[in-house]
Amino acid sequence: MTALWTRTELEQATGGYFLPSAGSSTSTDTKPEASAINLSSQVITGISIDTRTLAPGDLFIALKGDTSDGHAHVQAALDKGAACAMVHATNGPADPRVLVVTDTMLGLQQLAQAARARFAGKVVAVTGSVGKTTTKDMLRLCLSANGRTHAAEASYNNHWGVPLTLARLPRDAAFCISEIGMNHPGEILPLARMVRPDVAIITTIGSAHLGHMGSLDAIAAEKASIITTLPAHGVAVVPDDAHGASFFAQAAQQAHATLWRTGTNPNSTTHMGNIRTGADGTRFTATIAGVEIAVHVPAPGLHLARNALAALTACAALGADLPTAATALQGFAPGKGRGALSHIAGGAITLLDESYNASSASIRAALDVLHHLPASRRIAILGDMRELGTFSTTEHAALAPAAAASADLVFCCGPYMKTLFDALPPARQGAWANNAATLAPLACAALRGGDAVLVKGSLGSRMRDVITALETLGTVEPT
Repeated sequence: MTALWTRTELEQATGGYFLPSAGSSTSTDTKPEASAINLSSQVITGISIDTRTLAPGDLFIALKGDTSDGHAHVQAALDKGAACAMVHATNGPADPRVLVVTDTMLGLQQLAQAARARFAGKVVAVTGSVGKTTTKDMLRLCLSANGRTHAAEASYNNHWGVPLTLARLPRDAAFCISEIGMNHPGEILPLARMVRPDVAIITTIGSAHLGHMGSLDAIAAEKASIITTLPAHGVAVVPDDAHGASFFAQAAQQAHATLWRTGTNPNSTTHMGNIRTGADGTRFTATIAGVEIAVHVPAPGLHLARNALAALTACAALGADLPTAATALQGFAPGKGRGALSHIAGGAITLLDESYNASSASIRAALDVLHHLPASRRIAILGDMRELGTFSTTEHAALAPAAAASADLVFCCGPYMKTLFDALPPARQGAWANNAATLAPLACAALRGGDAVLVKGSLGSRMRDVITALETLGTVEPT
């Protein structure tokens, strides 16, 4: 198996050192199983920060968080087959598989920087208020059809997820995709500087984290900072209809980068038309570099078409084969909690699972998908949006017209969703409860065969409780 890292490379990248081997004059406590390993030829084939998912040959990095400390699991990692472990505290017996560094988080970042420095392929970074992970997953499909592609797992887009993605980057990959997120001002720029993208995508600018950021201008400026890390003549792919166009343009000028606008405007750099969305997916015609390409995404929603167009635009900026990339999108499937469609109650009810997270823009997009699903009735089950601060009441109330237009019946939970619920016409009001666990049985009791059900809310609203109840639903009466 190709080495991701060697012991020497780990020491060089981090400035750390391995504990003495068996027989060394400075160590008499080395474990026999460690001394039996041919350490000089040992290679590291992966990186783990969690012993539950660790694979033999991994480097285990003992990160210390607010509520947990990976140093407590170092021996378990080694016993499970870790090639070595990175620590900044040595409390146990000396073991030549232990790499000592000043700080393990810093060590992870140093590995990320070393991996990026040695990487000869192209790097794409994706950020935005909503749609980051979906766009990243689409881009992974598109680029994988053109060459070996490494991408962030799940939503690994924070202060440890971004460096972990880079540290895991195979040296022979052709493409790397990094997802970059933020909750507060100043978080994107240091991560983007670590990634050093050749192409940057901003999916959209919305009200997510508005409570921390204070205004849409502040959000747009924060997202635009990713563009400043592009090389000269790098490409920024931005939505043609998003708030903050001036911030994008200013950042591109600062970096001497090229700005490609994308969306439905025929004057944009890349645009789409002939958009048709339904239960079998979304179809549109993409015009990229003057060439028209038919695109089919096997999941409904205009927002998914926009994500797909952004991914294809990034492929064009990288010089990838567009017909090949577009064909690869036919293999896309929304992730769990991110728009996955399934059938429950013995196939009698269609479930649209959007329970992973929520913002004003993503709830509107999900309601639009619900509107296009074939059903006798359309039911929306909505939980609070979080991190909106003083904007919470107005942001929730503003969703009432869209909810009433797309759903025959609306169920809500959480103190802020009470505002939306109260603003609905009485005929659209299903039930309101303080939390998801209390709301779940009320919503389940109201369902009938032929219904289509949307579940959407911020992660902290625990809408998975509703999904669990729905997935265990027995037979229901027909509508």
